[in-house]
Amino acid sequence: MTYAPFDPALDETPYGLQKHLGFELTHWDEDYARLELPLAPHLMNRAGIPHGGIYATLLDTVMGFAGCYTGTADHKKLALTLSLTTNFLSRPRGGRLIAEGWRTGGGAKTFFAEGSICDETGERIARGSGAFKVRATTL
Repeated sequence: MTYAPFDPALDETPYGLQKHLGFELTHWDEDYARLELPLAPHLMNRAGIPHGGIYATLLDTVMGFAGCYTGTADHKKLALTLSLTTNFLSRPRGGRLIAEGWRTGGGAKTFFAEGSICDETGERIARGSGAFKVRATTL
């Protein structure tokens, strides 16, 4: 399936962790989100590859965004992670991580999502799934 690029009208000011890691939201639509992260030295572990926590953070974030799309900047939805499973499959061959998330089910207050990370070469790096609670508070 092809998704539309990110609508700049929905752009939010990057929060502290997002600024530090350097990822950006590149696509956001109903039940779908995509983040991209250029690899940089501060993301690497002792072996010189991205720390596993980077993958878990990207999966958590992209799946949360996938379940929080409203289509309008006037009404922003937030979610809390209830559970997160991360499976590490490979290591990147390229220089950019691409995380995609899909809302797979749920209702008005809780949703489920799946996510995947690859690099620009198509190397499958990690997969994840999670359960999320929609917060009563909105931005």
